[in-house]
Amino acid sequence: MTNKVPIKSKNFHPFAELIGLNFTQVEPGYSKCILEIREDLLNPHGVLHGGVAYSMADTGMAAALVSMLETGKSCTTVELNIVYFRPATSGMLICETKVIRKGRTIGFIEAEISNDDRLISKATGTFSIIDLPNKPQLD
Repeated sequence: MTNKVPIKSKNFHPFAELIGLNFTQVEPGYSKCILEIREDLLNPHGVLHGGVAYSMADTGMAAALVSMLETGKSCTTVELNIVYFRPATSGMLICETKVIRKGRTIGFIEAEISNDDRLISKATGTFSIIDLPNKPQLD
């Protein structure tokens, strides 16, 4: 049995909820998430803060990989590289992510972020596949 990643972040992923990130599609090895650019996500120069695009890529990559893993497994970022091609100031961001290779302990993933059908950044990431700790049951 594989993990299920909820489409809505409410009560599942507090940071995604904070920046307004939501998934529109999650399938084994693939995810698509969106985010509406808001004024509070801009840097002092009036363009999208690079950390927002980075967070979208990181979150999208994790969802794509986790969706391939069996129950009791998860992943954590080992490294993530991102290239910014152009600034974004308004509109919708779309991050499409696909797993390029999933091994027993490592996954390699790519993400592309677009703003109004224009590619603004591309990222690659390496993730460690881990066992989730058993949580004690409360009585």
